[in-house]
Amino acid sequence: MHIRPILVALRKHKLATFLIAMEIALACAVLCNAVFIIANRLSAMNIVTGVDEASLGEIVVTGFEPKEASDLNARMIAGLAAIPGVESVHAVSSVPFGPQAGVAGVTLDHKHYGTVIDYYVGDSGTIKALGLELVAGAMPDADDYQAIPDKAWLPPSARVLVTRALADRLWPGESPLGKMFWTGPYQYRVIGVVANFMGAAANGGGRAEWSAFVPALPGGTLAGTYQIRANPQDLERVMTEARKTVATIAPDVVLDHENSQSIPVLRAAHFATDRAMAGMLIGVIAALLGVTALGIVGLASFWVAQRRKQIGIRRAIGATRGDILRYFQTENFLIVTFGIVIGMLLAFVLNAVLMKFYELPHLPLYYLPIGALALWGLGQLAVLGPALRAAAVPPVVATRSV
Repeated sequence: MHIRPILVALRKHKLATFLIAMEIALACAVLCNAVFIIANRLSAMNIVTGVDEASLGEIVVTGFEPKEASDLNARMIAGLAAIPGVESVHAVSSVPFGPQAGVAGVTLDHKHYGTVIDYYVGDSGTIKALGLELVAGAMPDADDYQAIPDKAWLPPSARVLVTRALADRLWPGESPLGKMFWTGPYQYRVIGVVANFMGAAANGGGRAEWSAFVPALPGGTLAGTYQIRANPQDLERVMTEARKTVATIAPDVVLDHENSQSIPVLRAAHFATDRAMAGMLIGVIAALLGVTALGIVGLASFWVAQRRKQIGIRRAIGATRGDILRYFQTENFLIVTFGIVIGMLLAFVLNAVLMKFYELPHLPLYYLPIGALALWGLGQLAVLGPALRAAAVPPVVATRSV
């Protein structure tokens, strides 16, 4: 198939060719960025928390005086533990996907900024109930669990666990065991490293697992939030009973219904917006590709009707149906390719705008050939019907209009 005659024919239809190419360019730019955004959202939704999610829930209460914290903890832990099916109850600052209870900057030398991390505070037994995987060092022992001073939200000093991601961030290429870091005047020594322990906010990106576990005794600010562990088959029933039980064991507090849920429910609620965004973008992609395909079909059908005489002459002088079919497919391929080239440039421009205003990461290059292949395939499918109709025109029918 010679390309030059096709290009000469396209120059006679510059406006129509340009409009279809621009439609394809826009589709390419939107397709690449939309697929990239969907992939990012799906990746964030599949984040590994590092805890036994299927067995864990959280009960959050408010409206109590700090001086009542110890008494409230005793009543809540005893009352919740009495629910059939509950394996353990512990006072914690938060759980993954729960309220963000402790975020602070850390330094390694009191002078230079290190990073911002999520702090988890919990009593003895919390780590085992969470199901954290220790990959280096040791777990806190009984002496590491100390009371939190009045009006403080962390113990002033402690031996703590950090995630592998945080260790790599603060001490790249080094063992974190025995290392020190500070949050304001608070001083902490690393005694162990866990594989994964996602921060409560779960915002995605590199810092999603920059977190540390600080052991502490219940009381003071470590009150009002309780981690419940139960068999996965019983968890939702246990959480329903736990929410009802709060009114009996602590009628003077206010139950936070939104956050008093199992972790699977908290996860689903946390990513509800992301799922909606992904669904909306899939709809946008489908609509855009549908409009693009209709544009290609309409233009190809129009050209087939206009070229019946030309097609009949070519068939009369020996062109086969395959030749006619390949002509229209090659013509479409050239138009789509021109649109894709412009669309790739538009894709980077659109990505730069999204990076500036919505903090989206840089668009990886491999999304461009994916978008190109999708549009080439769409173009060939869209033109196939009109091309087959053109190839089916018999020479005698086409030449009767001469």
